[in-house]
Amino acid sequence: MNKKLLSEYIDACELIEETERDIKRLNKKKQTVIQTNVTGSNPDFPYQPMHFKIQGTPLTYQDDARLRFEEAILEKRKEQAEQIRIQVQQFINGLSPRMQRIIRLKYFEGKSWKEVAEILGRDATADSVRMELNNFMKKEK
Repeated sequence: MNKKLLSEYIDACELIEETERDIKRLNKKKQTVIQTNVTGSNPDFPYQPMHFKIQGTPLTYQDDARLRFEEAILEKRKEQAEQIRIQVQQFINGLSPRMQRIIRLKYFEGKSWKEVAEILGRDATADSVRMELNNFMKKEK
């Protein structure tokens, strides 16, 4: 475990959310239905004006294929980001509760070392908490 992997975790979580929004946007495009009214008449005499309601999607076959391809790419991106997130979470779950708190507060919540120390309490200082994490990272390499 290293700082790079922790920052990748944060980026992976953000990427999952962004990708889910993109997938919803694509699905909304695919579900768009346009409807309108047209007029016509009987083809035989006596001609009688009639109104017809028509509806359908504004997408062509190529547009639909492109949207499906984009959705498949987005699903794959989301899956890869979820794998990173799961790997980091599994690793973090194996740590001591104190180290879990330090990592969560510092990297996931973006707190300063002073804020982390205040939350941890027990006479912790910003420097002592920073050194504790640095020593842990060196040991994990």
